[in-house]
Parts: sequence; structure tokens; C-alpha cells
Amino acid sequence: MMWYAPSFVLGASSHAHLKVQGLSAGYGAFLVLRDVTLEIKPGLTVILGPNGAGKTTLLKALSGLIPRGGEILLDDQKLPRKTSEIVQRGMSLVPEGRQLFPQMTVTENLELGGWLVGKAERARRLEQAFNDFPKLRERAQQLAGTMSGGEQQMVAVARAMMSAPRLLMLDEPSLGLAPRMVDELLAITRRIADAGTTVLMVEQNVKKALAVADRGYVLERGTLVASGPAALLARSTVIREAYLGAGAAVPAAKPV
Repeated sequence: MMWYAPSFVLGASSHAHLKVQGLSAGYGAFLVLRDVTLEIKPGLTVILGPNGAGKTTLLKALSGLIPRGGEILLDDQKLPRKTSEIVQRGMSLVPEGRQLFPQMTVTENLELGGWLVGKAERARRLEQAFNDFPKLRERAQQLAGTMSGGEQQMVAVARAMMSAPRLLMLDEPSLGLAPRMVDELLAITRRIADAGTTVLMVEQNVKKALAVADRGYVLERGTLVASGPAALLARSTVIREAYLGAGAAVPAAKPV
């Protein structure tokens, strides 16, 4: 069963380029991220790291959901701090756990993703979402809470695409999904990136994420410890020893 069409027109505007310099963020007095510097180029970038490393905190800080320090530039312009203004600048987040409205239909959940635009434009984007995810058209009037985890994740991604993002952020999109659905979902993220939307993904499935990504960063205890092309990271001792259970001496990724 294929969930996607080949285009993803909604997000296919100019490629977004995000530069993060000296980012710090946390919750109250507890600082999770410390002096994080990274660059999200057009294509698909994955953030890896163990539980508690600060990956979700990073996405929340970039989305304006928590206070942050440091400098963030989107296409060389300072990123706003308010979430609504960040969305208007072309950034959208699919949060961990999907966070759909279970008692609302698929259509109603998708329409919420286009709430910043007028009714006519929202209707056009909804039609495009159904073209990009044809199975969702069949489920248009189904309550989101009655769908499987994989189906709900597709609704969450389609809802984010309703804002026509230039930069799409995904927080643990494969969490709790069956292996076949994981493969399909990661293939969708690759197609979205290839269609022109810059993708930043936090993902627990290290091997599969690196297989579809262009670049990667490794985050541990709130700081970056390695970065590089995805193919090189997959072969690095940092990744193999920490996540893939292998310790063979291979060319290492660039330390941060």
C-alpha cells in the first residue's frame, strides 16, 4: 500500500537554509542544550543521539515552543521567536506522538494545518494534500483517533505540509511503527526533500535514517559530538559503537 504521490507540490518552493549559532535552551532553570552550532542545508538532515540528549528540545527551540539563546538565521534572516511567525516564515513541526485531535476527522485535522491562510487557499492545499497522500482521501471523514499509528503519522505529516513549509521538522516519526511502515515513512521524507522542502528529522532508527539522509549530527548530553555526510556517519566508530553494536575501525565522521 503506497500512501504518497510523487510530487509534494505544497512545500516545493525555494530551498530553506537554516544556520544555528551558539544555541542554548531548556526548561526553566534546567539548561538542556549548550552552545549548539549546526547548519541545516537543503536536503534531508538527521539528528541522532540517545534518549535525553536534547533532540526534542532542539526542535522545540527552533519552533519557538520554548525560550532559546543564541542566533538562528533562516536564509540569512533572523528567525522570529513566536511560533506563528516562524510558521509564516516557512517552518513546520511534526511533533513526537503526532498530537492529532482524535475526535476530529482527517479532513478537519488537515485543515488546521492551513489555518494561517484564507479559506480558498486552504481548500486548494487540502486538495493537494489528498493528491500527495491518496489514501487519506479515502479516509477523509474518518476520526483520526480510530486510525492506526502509521496512518495517524501520515495525517500528521500531511497536516504539516498544509502550511506549505520550506523547512519541515520531524520528531521521531517512526516511533512505535511497524518496520514496513517505518520504511514507507522514511521514503516519504526522502521524497519531500527531493521535491524541494528542506527536512530536519530527529530519528531513533539510526541505520534506516542514515540510509535516506544527506547529512547527520550526533547529539549527546546537550552538545554535538560528531557530524558529517550520512554515508560517512553510518561507517563511523561513533555511530557503530554507540548505536549499531560494532566497533570495527573505520573512517570516522568529522568531530564537531
